[in-house]
Amino acid sequence: VHFTCLWFISFYGWYLLYKEYEEILDKRILCLDKLKDRPDMFTVLVREIPVCSEHERRGCNVHHFFSRHYQPYYQSYQMLYDGKELAALWDKATSMQKKIQHLRDKSMKKRSKRTPSLVEPLTGDASKIELYEEKLKRMCDIMRGLQHETMLQQLELPVAFVTFKSRVGAALATQSQQHPHPFLWITEPAPEPRDVLWKNLSTPSRRLLLYKIGFFLVAALLTIFFTVPVTAVQGIAKFEKLKKWFPPAMALQLIPGLRSIVTGYLPSVILNLFIYIVPYSLLGMAQFAGYTSKSATEIKVCTMVFYFLVGNVFFLSLLSGSLLDELGQSFSHPRDFPSRLARAVAAQADFFTTYILTDGLSGFSLELLQAGLLTWNAIKTHTYGRGKKSSPYLFSLPYFRVIPFVCLSLLIGMVYALVAPLLLPFVVGYLYFGYAVYINQVGPLLLA
Repeated sequence: VHFTCLWFISFYGWYLLYKEYEEILDKRILCLDKLKDRPDMFTVLVREIPVCSEHERRGCNVHHFFSRHYQPYYQSYQMLYDGKELAALWDKATSMQKKIQHLRDKSMKKRSKRTPSLVEPLTGDASKIELYEEKLKRMCDIMRGLQHETMLQQLELPVAFVTFKSRVGAALATQSQQHPHPFLWITEPAPEPRDVLWKNLSTPSRRLLLYKIGFFLVAALLTIFFTVPVTAVQGIAKFEKLKKWFPPAMALQLIPGLRSIVTGYLPSVILNLFIYIVPYSLLGMAQFAGYTSKSATEIKVCTMVFYFLVGNVFFLSLLSGSLLDELGQSFSHPRDFPSRLARAVAAQADFFTTYILTDGLSGFSLELLQAGLLTWNAIKTHTYGRGKKSSPYLFSLPYFRVIPFVCLSLLIGMVYALVAPLLLPFVVGYLYFGYAVYINQVGPLLLA
């Protein structure tokens, strides 16, 4: 009977996936049809461009290379330049302009408060305005000089955006190796203009591999060090172990209901608080991995967070919770290991039920209230963000944080579908609650 039910559920799940992916495919085709004139679909990002031996410039080398190898498709190119100095000057000029405007407004208020006269004396504010205007003029002259052709030639980077006449040409250039040397003429799809991380485009491709390896190593170290709080949380969940490690915990038995709260609900709350900072920590580390777009960075962080959750929350909770008690007997009787593993997984059903309830009620409820974002926005507005233009919306539910947690809940639900079926209603309720929050809160923001 169980075998038949399992096959029925599997085939029904495959059917639902087939129908869902068929609908997603139709929507994707419709979306691509609407966005057929998007420029990034016709553009390729080319890195590690060698210098032309004849003209000693990279731009002409790009033109010669693609006009020779992709003659029917090639259209134009745009070289990239090192704009760090120009960006710094632009920031200074913007700040100077704000100071000038502030002094002018201040001077106008002073004049409106006193009686006007025929001869206005040169006040301190007026002299400051003249001084700032002279500095601003010098900065503008320097910025114009940096944008001159001779200066741009010196600031030229081995990176270019190459535009093709059709998507076919862009796809051919993206999916083929352009040179026998693997670190020359590296092509990849161009990200959207709003998605580009411009500072990472100047990173040499030879260093990118080292940066990514460093990111993976740091993420692995974070995963290893995170075993300490997870093990401590599982120690709290087991009252017998808690009494052994911390004898004053026996006082919990004196207050009715307090033991259930401490051993049942408190571990999930502590674990969620620790895990909440993990996605943002990984996102901060991924900024140094050299990805060329924000979406690629967030996708990589999303994957790493999911692996982190599976390793630390799921498997480590089993190992530090109930499976650790069974390992000795499992080594002495290896044939009984599957049954012992099943019992160990079933023993943690209460913890994972509480975890899903805590994550669902606290996570999605806080997304409804946006308490964290509202608090952070208030702090930023009254501190370092004072005077800056702010967005009228507070976007929430970043997918690099939400999707891994939802996938973990699905994993827990699939594992416990047969072992502890009573956990399934909590998983379904968690998913429905998240769907309601997304449709009624995040969906209208994205359409606005």
